[in-house]
Amino acid sequence: MSKHWIAIDWGTTNFRAFLMQEGEQLEHINQACGLLSVEDGQFATTLHHLLQPWLEHHGALPIVMAGMVGSQQGWHDVAYAPLPCEAEDLLSRTLSFTTPWGSPAWIIPGVNGMSQYLQPDVMRGEEVQLLGLAALHPADEQTVLLPGTHSKHVLMKHGQIASFSTFMTGELFSLLSQHSILGRALPQQIESEGAFLLGVATAQRGAPFSHLIFSARTRRLAGEIAAAEIHSYLSGLLIGYELLALSPGLQAWIVGSNSLTTRYQLAANQMGRDLLIANGDDCFIHGLSHLFSQL
Repeated sequence: MSKHWIAIDWGTTNFRAFLMQEGEQLEHINQACGLLSVEDGQFATTLHHLLQPWLEHHGALPIVMAGMVGSQQGWHDVAYAPLPCEAEDLLSRTLSFTTPWGSPAWIIPGVNGMSQYLQPDVMRGEEVQLLGLAALHPADEQTVLLPGTHSKHVLMKHGQIASFSTFMTGELFSLLSQHSILGRALPQQIESEGAFLLGVATAQRGAPFSHLIFSARTRRLAGEIAAAEIHSYLSGLLIGYELLALSPGLQAWIVGSNSLTTRYQLAANQMGRDLLIANGDDCFIHGLSHLFSQL
């Protein structure tokens, strides 16, 4: 019997798949092929195309998915697991089905509950990374950041997801840089650590948010920031503003890609916040492998 299977994180903008042999990653696929790019609900056709080389070689492998693929806009709408949440709660709500080509498939549910600011909140996909982090780095209590399109700040207690809050940092950067006057008529952008840290420092001054972000235009007009460095400055503003939610001196984990975690850690160092980095793929694979072993 084959011990191969496929782990998938299918989000709003990105698709990541991992060819697994038990708990070991053999190959991976990373495509900008999130839900927004799937036309007319053609999830099965899209997935089969993306996985075709693996399916041709290994046959109709089991597939375990997490992320927005289980949302109302996804392949199947899988009901959330409520807070507090642990692995057993996710397993009891996991949706199983068979793909048109015969692969047994499962979609892991997301999690919902009230945020620390007493607002209803949701996550899909991050719950798998959190379970993986808790297994790799067990602790009685952990604060965890998961940066991305919709960044999450999470409190873990004894391996359970106790509470979390969402910050639309990544999506705001995309909207402001592409569809607002802040990003209009800009030259080719370059990475500037100086402009980024200036944005972080500016965010620390406590200005109202809509006034704060306008400085990405006025500092350019005043000649304080080069036009090619506006994205770096705006990124610093948004990340710095998000990190104000962390108490000074608090040590927290940050789980994600190297590029994002490095940027957040740079901002956190300037702000007196201590972030420990964990690789997002490692946490996701570890968490999903545990869930798959129980299905």
